[in-house]
Amino acid sequence: MVSHSALFGGVFSVTLFAVARKRQTLLTERLVLRRWQDDDLGAYAAICADPEVMRWIGRGAILSPEACAEAIASFERDWDEHGFGLFATELRVSRRLLGFIGLSVPEFLPELLPAVEIGWRLARDAWGQGLATEGASAALRFGFSELKLARIVSIHQVGNLASGRIMKKLGMRFERRTVDSSCGRSVHVYQITRPDWSRR
Repeated sequence: MVSHSALFGGVFSVTLFAVARKRQTLLTERLVLRRWQDDDLGAYAAICADPEVMRWIGRGAILSPEACAEAIASFERDWDEHGFGLFATELRVSRRLLGFIGLSVPEFLPELLPAVEIGWRLARDAWGQGLATEGASAALRFGFSELKLARIVSIHQVGNLASGRIMKKLGMRFERRTVDSSCGRSVHVYQITRPDWSRR
């Protein structure tokens, strides 16, 4: 388990953690980033049953509804444990669930720890509209302004050019190429520090 003092740049404030736990909904021009609800499962399972959505995630396998339910429960545990997590992400106008955007601890890549990762997974028909960048920008702001994180990383499998472009749009810089041992696939790791983010 990664300590909170390590994640928060060596100084962990109980006050900051309490603020983060209260601020669990973010609004952007087009999106609502919020905690997960019971009725999100059907839409999330449909997203994760799309082979194109899952192509660059882990071994590239689609997820069963049961696996999606377990994942949502895990996302919620992360919120309770860390005070941050993956936001359920929906369109403001229609309230349709598009997937997730948010922060997590990349335990599948131990060489990076301690670290916090920003990531996203959106329905295929939400691609190419700038929605991932819009939501991830809000999540970065949450991580640096409210959580006071020292650094945030992002990881994409080699070949997933679209995610790499989003990371660059967020101001992240290439840090290393390595292998995700959980699936044997090569990945690129990007990062941004709080000083670099604040200068943007």
